[in-house]
Amino acid sequence: MQPIPTCPGPMAEWPAARRRAPRGSRSVLAVAAALALVAGCGGGGGDPGDPIISLTCQPNSRKAALRDYFDDWYFWYAISPRPEPWSGASLDEYFRALLFVGNSTFPADRWSYYESTENFNRFYGDGQSLGYGVAVAGVEVAGRPDLPLYVRHVEPQSPAGVAGVVRGDQVLSLNGRPASELITANDFSLLTAERTGQTLTLALQGSGGQRTVTLTAAVYRLSPVPRSTVVNTPGGRPVGYVMVKDMITQAITPATEAFARFRAAGVSELVVDVRYNGGGLVSVGRDLASLVAGARAAGATYASLLYNNRQAAQWNTSYAFTRPADALGLARVYLLVGPRTCSASEQLANGLRPYVDVVLVGDATCGKPVGFLPKDDTCGTTYNVVNFESVNARNEGRYFDGLQPTCAVAEDWHQPLGAPAEPLLATALAHADGQGCTGVAAGARPRALAAQRERARWSEGERPVMIPR
Repeated sequence: MQPIPTCPGPMAEWPAARRRAPRGSRSVLAVAAALALVAGCGGGGGDPGDPIISLTCQPNSRKAALRDYFDDWYFWYAISPRPEPWSGASLDEYFRALLFVGNSTFPADRWSYYESTENFNRFYGDGQSLGYGVAVAGVEVAGRPDLPLYVRHVEPQSPAGVAGVVRGDQVLSLNGRPASELITANDFSLLTAERTGQTLTLALQGSGGQRTVTLTAAVYRLSPVPRSTVVNTPGGRPVGYVMVKDMITQAITPATEAFARFRAAGVSELVVDVRYNGGGLVSVGRDLASLVAGARAAGATYASLLYNNRQAAQWNTSYAFTRPADALGLARVYLLVGPRTCSASEQLANGLRPYVDVVLVGDATCGKPVGFLPKDDTCGTTYNVVNFESVNARNEGRYFDGLQPTCAVAEDWHQPLGAPAEPLLATALAHADGQGCTGVAAGARPRALAAQRERARWSEGERPVMIPR
């Protein structure tokens, strides 16, 4: 890969109550409050942790403050539209008008978005979410209303988890809307609750026949590391399996405990399941990577965050691998990935590559090598605007088409995650025994469906995020 310039020059599906980003995007890379601020083009704009200050919370004042913020901190500020605030536009319309529209080097910005500060702090501070806790496989059936729609993941402590909804349940309807209609419209927004007490009625087909479940939206605690176990390859070799769903601080303790068990079991291979991981905090990804790489990478660069040419001299920074006591230090790691593997979870794969043989199993990742410095506007809204790009120690980045799998494998929604027969894990286990890529790949998807699949992913409520903390 060609070296990436430090900064561009002036010419150059989880349910959560949040404001929808442009084109339905829900991408996040956030937590501004305790930024372990990046150090390391000059320029103004103040400290990255400063809020976006408007004189009042009236729309025109907020739009003017947003314009000034974009002009200082937006990664593509020099090649983006610069509309003046106009009184006839809503705040949402003006926000959309400020976004980069794409060129031959970068795609259009489909990630920047905003949400309520309350929801943002709940997720990244408290490790909680508001909603139902059920996610469907909408991306995989985009443009195919003739195909069944399945539940792919359920948060264990959510209303759906408590009610017994499980992976592999077929969704027949949501609030009376047939699954085929939802697929045709690329609209799964019913899975997103706007307030506690809101209800969602699911008609499901499961192993026990048809049933109807009514869920009531609530604030529930996330399970960022829902599964970890030791499994054996077909040849009998012990392998550690850990699923990391969200890169939030609450993931560090259970992940570290899982690696301690793996060490005690003498595992010879490792599988990290990030297929549904939209990302989160850079430091959590770095700590997970350090548990994988151990002494192989201790003290070396994990990732560098590169800002625009107004901020680079002061704020460009690098994160280094640490040396955790329970690190495995293996020469190879298997990452289970897919179109929802995004942002900080893609950064995990990219950051490990200079030091460890990274074998990707599943589908291509989402393609988001950029991140946010979340900004509170003091009026109840937090903006997540693309501020930087991320590269690894070899200066590799800009994987906007996603990271391509070593072994392309289709999912089987009826197989529990972490089960040795689940296709992605089974392929990794066979590969570790030297059998190559044994799984059945998904059929080719027409390029014309790419935009539909993108909208479906965000409509499912995913959180693609990379936050410098």
